[in-house]
Amino acid sequence: MERKMIGGKAIDQWIEAHPVLRQVMAGKEAFWFNPRYSSFEAARGDVPLSAGDIQDAEDRLKRFAPYIERAFPDTRETGGIIESPLVRIPAMQTVLEKRFGRKMQGALLLKCDSHLPVSGSIKARGGIYEVLKHAEDLAVENGRLDPDENYGVLDSDAFRDFFSGYAIAVGSTGNLGLSIGIMGAQLGFEVVVHMSADAKPWKKDLLREKGARVVEYASDYSRAVEAGREEAARNPRMHFVDDENSTDLFLGYAAAASRLKRQLAERGVAVDEDHPLFVYLPCGVGGGPGGITFGLKQVFGDHVHCFFAEPTASPCMMLGLMTRLHERVNVRDFGLDNVTDADGLAVASPSGFVGKALERSIRGVYTVEDDRLYELLRMIRDTEKIALEPSALAGMPGPFMLAGGAAGRPDSRALRSSNAAHIVWATGGSMVPEDVMAACYDRGAG
Repeated sequence: MERKMIGGKAIDQWIEAHPVLRQVMAGKEAFWFNPRYSSFEAARGDVPLSAGDIQDAEDRLKRFAPYIERAFPDTRETGGIIESPLVRIPAMQTVLEKRFGRKMQGALLLKCDSHLPVSGSIKARGGIYEVLKHAEDLAVENGRLDPDENYGVLDSDAFRDFFSGYAIAVGSTGNLGLSIGIMGAQLGFEVVVHMSADAKPWKKDLLREKGARVVEYASDYSRAVEAGREEAARNPRMHFVDDENSTDLFLGYAAAASRLKRQLAERGVAVDEDHPLFVYLPCGVGGGPGGITFGLKQVFGDHVHCFFAEPTASPCMMLGLMTRLHERVNVRDFGLDNVTDADGLAVASPSGFVGKALERSIRGVYTVEDDRLYELLRMIRDTEKIALEPSALAGMPGPFMLAGGAAGRPDSRALRSSNAAHIVWATGGSMVPEDVMAACYDRGAG
């Protein structure tokens, strides 16, 4: 075997230390339990943020609710709060049990961030939050807004003219660009979205329709982010949304946790020592699932177990955590090409901030083949009449892969529990054009 050195070790040495790498490097589905996973109390100091920071984000979102309600009428029913339903999917659970040949312990639920208002994906949390925070900072610093007044005033020509003097840039594979572009343009900002080759054409078209400038690249996500960062560095009036390192994005995602707690309580779903909660989160660079994991740990502590799901071609977070090289590892180091139809998850190197901050909070990571994503997309459309994009299905096989990963599973009461609740986080889908969704559905037939 070639003696290529990665982080001071040859590939065969990495495989010896982590035998699951054989499956990963072969592009096969794999499940990895994080051996550094620790108690909430032991790990809580790893993140340079607190529950108070999450509360601050929640308060800011409430201040903006009157503006959101005015600018986006589809949020009127929730009073300007951008939130998604939590639903049980019993028919899908039954079909999955047959497909995987094993009964699932506990209830299967779907967190429908695929149907979040405004931009139809999980990025409507972190992305929109960061744009709103930046707008508030500018308006307050320039004496145009008092934090105690009704933020509905932001929906005016005067404020749109003010914000038009500023710009926002972001690098994206798709959904983050949509959330930044839609909200930024609505407020009046000049928005520039640097999009990788993985981004779907319909997402680029929609961004242009909303008024954003789209810059396309023939290379992957890393180059798009680098270009966005470079452009912002040259323009003092341009804010760069850093998907890899932004604490504002992270906190926007984390704010989902307390809302989920209320939704679970409303459905009579207990979360405690006898009723553990398992959450399966699709992962690209790591900001979205990382922020949600951080928030859920603040709310549920040791009673919640978060697993990240990645495409077999792009297991960047798994490799970053496994090797502890984090942002210094690239999936290509291990012979993978980062080519996947799960556009939001097509990332070659993970966020170092997220990987290091949550190194002891992420329970495990698993990978899913593209063909399985399409199969699951078709299954949930048939059983539950829910339309999701391929990347949003990455979480779906999690409970069954967890049950099947007994060989490498640590001895844990929670992992053996028959009273658990399992939440698959659906990250996008409602904005996908019907012809694109139909093609995805057809591909799911095999």
